[in-house]
Amino acid sequence: MFRGNEQCAPRILHVLPNKVYRLRIASITSMSSLNLAIGNHKMVVVEADGNYLQPFAVDNMDIYSGESYSVLFTTDQDPSKNYWISISVRGREPKTPQGLTILNYHPTSASKLPTSSPPVAPQWNDYNHSKSFSHKILAIMGSPKPPTTYNRRIMLLNTQNYINGYIKWAINNISLSLPATPYLGSIRYGLNNSFDQTSPPDSFSHFYDVMKPPINPNSTYGSGVYMLAFNTTVDVILQNANALSENTSEIHPWHLHGHDFWVLGYGDGKFSVKDEKKFNLKNPPLRNTAVIFPFGWTALRFVADNPGVWAFHCHIEPHLHMGMGVVFAEGVHHVGKVPNEALSCGMTGKMFTNNNHN
Repeated sequence: MFRGNEQCAPRILHVLPNKVYRLRIASITSMSSLNLAIGNHKMVVVEADGNYLQPFAVDNMDIYSGESYSVLFTTDQDPSKNYWISISVRGREPKTPQGLTILNYHPTSASKLPTSSPPVAPQWNDYNHSKSFSHKILAIMGSPKPPTTYNRRIMLLNTQNYINGYIKWAINNISLSLPATPYLGSIRYGLNNSFDQTSPPDSFSHFYDVMKPPINPNSTYGSGVYMLAFNTTVDVILQNANALSENTSEIHPWHLHGHDFWVLGYGDGKFSVKDEKKFNLKNPPLRNTAVIFPFGWTALRFVADNPGVWAFHCHIEPHLHMGMGVVFAEGVHHVGKVPNEALSCGMTGKMFTNNNHN
């Protein structure tokens, strides 16, 4: 028994018996992937990243940084008891116990601890469990379908590298370093000296072995932009690889600003054109965050129809700050007046201060 005001006392989620509840979930973690379970209760997943799905039932679910979901659960258990809601770490070996919340059935006292043990989470490195969950996520009937073909394909190789002796993350051997001047103002006003004008590579060497540490672990900084033709269809293949240590590859949840994309498929090993036959063009889910599994690939498709400059990056915060990201620009000439607050840094800040541009 507890009073509820003790240090580290569990949070309480109050419910009425024999009701259906919609639980909205968002992961705002900076590092860890999570697994959610409600003891003795099934969850029905119905929405992801603001888009409805074909409903499917689970005992627990993996949630990656930047993702959001809605699940339905029915309070059809013994109302004289309370039940544990658990959050467990996935994708890296946990150093702490589960996070716990109490599902409190009215009128049972919220101070009554559940009689059953908290749900047992999958092993932190059980990636087959994670993949099984991701493969169940499909768009509901009537959802927008992706274009059947693409205009441009960009292959993004995720690697761990060294720059000047420091560990970094890189994409196609370039570690993103954001410039002092915001990209939107730089491109809009032709400030070509404010960022790297060399376009980042659309692919990586066919001979790169994603199952082994890089032969040459050294990388370089870059601030270049992928310039996308407006209203064209873009495929992005996220390719995971071995990090600097042998037999090590991490989960990376990638988040795209300014767009939803269709998740066409996942696979193991290095992507090849033959893998296109695995693409789901019938009912792929629309997401804004998608995970890439260790030593695997994830295929995405989106239409570059939102004028602006958009970051696409790993949502694990240290990985982003260590360079795991790219920048897309599309239709910048269609952007209306840019707020002064968005132009107050770097070269645009000086330009507007000196010339009072609009």
